[in-house]
Amino acid sequence: MSKDTSTKHPRLAIGVDIGGTGMKGGIVDLKKGKLVGERFRIPTPQPATPEAVAEVLGQIVAELDSRGEDLDPNTPVGVCFPAIIKNGVALSAANIDKSWIGTDVDALFTKQLGREVSVFNDADAAGVAEAAYGAGVGVSGTVLVITLGTGIGSAFIHNGVLVPNAELGHLEIDGHDAETQASAAARERIDMPFREYAETRLQRYFSHVEFLFSPELFIVGGGISKRADEFLPYLSLRTPIKPAQLKNNAGIVGAALQSNRVSDQVTPVEPKSKKK
Repeated sequence: MSKDTSTKHPRLAIGVDIGGTGMKGGIVDLKKGKLVGERFRIPTPQPATPEAVAEVLGQIVAELDSRGEDLDPNTPVGVCFPAIIKNGVALSAANIDKSWIGTDVDALFTKQLGREVSVFNDADAAGVAEAAYGAGVGVSGTVLVITLGTGIGSAFIHNGVLVPNAELGHLEIDGHDAETQASAAARERIDMPFREYAETRLQRYFSHVEFLFSPELFIVGGGISKRADEFLPYLSLRTPIKPAQLKNNAGIVGAALQSNRVSDQVTPVEPKSKKK
């Protein structure tokens, strides 16, 4: 009789986060939402064309496969990507080559690796990770994860389920695309003090989003979240708002988790019985 190794070897998945300057991957313990060992990073090729990025993805996954963490050919692989992804196809391209638009990214990466790959928007992946393992643990209803960076990324999670491609950074507020006024980059451009940034730009943005969706929780991510104590206390909202917890590994963890959920949903179709 074979021994039960489920406690010794928790279910694992591979997550890869593709950014404009770097591609980083890791093996994720799906029970804990943490990386097993160190993540592996390779600079994003320039130009970041589909073929060049796919080749580097292959190198990252090969490195992770070689680490002997009991991975097998069926280990889920999830990739998060700076684009709107619908049915595996990129509908936009941020900080990567515009030739990605219209590319079937799922099919491209699956062909490159010779195994099933699931691709997700990067903000969505980070949001899934925060809801499952980070600041959103135990919160039911609607959780909105807002990433403040060069632009504004967003993830819409309802009762633990991702509603993909929310793109709440592109809401029009006071005649402007929201991210042009409320992103971290918008603050940095004019060196606006954090308190003023919170009481004007962020207050207007979060109040509007709160009115539209009445969430149970806001989670704020991005590099600026490390300084959350300098601006979050100045926001006046009905909804609780917290800084993200997973930081730089959120994309990797979320992509791995979401790929596992996708693989679990793939079930064989029962053949129809013949009519007598």
